[in-house]
Amino acid sequence: MCGRFASSRKPDDLVQLFDVARWDPAEALAQDWNVGPTKTVYAVLDRPVRGEGPAPLRQLRTLRWGLVPSWAKSAETAVKMINARAETVHDKPSYRQPFAARRCLIPADGYYEWAGPESESGTPKSRIQKQPYFITPADGSVMAMAGLYEFWRDRTVPVQDPAAWWCTCTVLTTAAEPALAAIHERMPLVLPPDRWDAWLDPSLTDPDEARVLLAPPPPGLVEARPVSSAVGSIRNNGPELLLPVEPEAPLQLF
Repeated sequence: MCGRFASSRKPDDLVQLFDVARWDPAEALAQDWNVGPTKTVYAVLDRPVRGEGPAPLRQLRTLRWGLVPSWAKSAETAVKMINARAETVHDKPSYRQPFAARRCLIPADGYYEWAGPESESGTPKSRIQKQPYFITPADGSVMAMAGLYEFWRDRTVPVQDPAAWWCTCTVLTTAAEPALAAIHERMPLVLPPDRWDAWLDPSLTDPDEARVLLAPPPPGLVEARPVSSAVGSIRNNGPELLLPVEPEAPLQLF
């Protein structure tokens, strides 16, 4: 799964990396080394701009992390829908329509995952000490996580109020590559640059054709390093969270 990630690239850099044609500097986000569920995140998507014709434009937008289906009565589901399984995303009611029409890329420096030793049955979770790892592209490139986005209207707010409309997103996950399986069985589905255009293309609405793009990347493109347990608190935020530390119980990753 992916429950925390780092996003420290500046919007100008993302605009260049993803060949973005439109973004609003007023939406610029602060660098964030500890992105958690329901936070606002950057997303790259292709979508027409109102008043500028039907042709889609590559945009850098800010979305809330945690998808709220358009038919949901409340936004309470958001914190539970930060991830969607790539294997079944085309078939789940909450994700079926976004998968067919509203796909995006969520750029990251990398993501965090926690691994702990095997414990006896019945051991309280509070007594199981887990080691956080930061997993990032080995070559320092951007991690373009496959995502979906959706629009939801808060009917407790007047429709004319911009706050009445939410745009939320989820990160697709896939089975972890063998070298990462000791940390967690799932990992974000990262798309290589040669799949970005097809994934973002809103004219690609055939689920079977879109599913072809969900093939996981070849193994060996990422590295995992143990980092400070400080990342466990969302209140901690800074580049020091990415610094390697000596793990208390090293895992055999490779």
